[in-house]
Amino acid sequence: MAPHCPGRFEGPSEGGPTLTAAATLERKGHIAVITLNRPEAMNAVNAELSSAVGAALDELATDPELRVGVITGAGRAFCAGADLKELARGNVIHDTAHPEYGFAGLVQHFVDKPLIAAVNGFALGGGTEIVLASDLAVMSEDAALGLPEVTRGLVAAAGGLLRLPRAVPPKIALEMALTGTPIDAASAAHWGLVNRVVPADQVLTVALELAATIAANAPMSVRASKRIMHRVNDFGSDWDTPIWQMSLEEAGPVFISKDALEGPRAFAEKRAPQWRGE
Repeated sequence: MAPHCPGRFEGPSEGGPTLTAAATLERKGHIAVITLNRPEAMNAVNAELSSAVGAALDELATDPELRVGVITGAGRAFCAGADLKELARGNVIHDTAHPEYGFAGLVQHFVDKPLIAAVNGFALGGGTEIVLASDLAVMSEDAALGLPEVTRGLVAAAGGLLRLPRAVPPKIALEMALTGTPIDAASAAHWGLVNRVVPADQVLTVALELAATIAANAPMSVRASKRIMHRVNDFGSDWDTPIWQMSLEEAGPVFISKDALEGPRAFAEKRAPQWRGE
């Protein structure tokens, strides 16, 4: 776990949330629920929030009991992006202890456990960039996604312009980035930016159901699968040798693990597997 500093949560919580001025981390079995906790500012990102979220992701990454993360927002917003009032005052909004983690302590902070965005409300600008940095997303039917930075003389530099054209067709990405016009939940689902669109009061429930399905699988298998899929862009054709070597490097330890024996054994014995993560 990362050392304590202002804005970071105080430590793991069994069941209940650990409170901080900017975020909470609540354990639900093998699931870590990370809640952006600045509802009075529509969860806009300041340095305190970046620090707290970065620490929560560190906890998710290093705690073997945690297998999946869900990130959501307190109140009526998911995340309104950067705290423009802080920027106007000349204050930084990143975690000064870990600037390498990027915006919100998240967009450049790779964790090899799945992260699901539970988009409970307003999620434009940096909020959309958090969604793009997440592996899966469940979205409220009355929420919207978009990169309005060009309408404010800014640039979506927290990964939006990097990840959006990889997620949707180029002309759709360019329209969103160059006009700054948001898209509704139905359009986000149509273009594959989110996995589920549900009523607002069901967003977290559905995200937790999705997380529970993932958490029930073999931890080493899930983590290796995520790493492989995120590394494919480093390679060329899937007929070339290097990409297969990478896949074997990641998958090899899984096939010789104790869980690789437990899975077939549990199937043969018609029982639920007891994963050990080793």
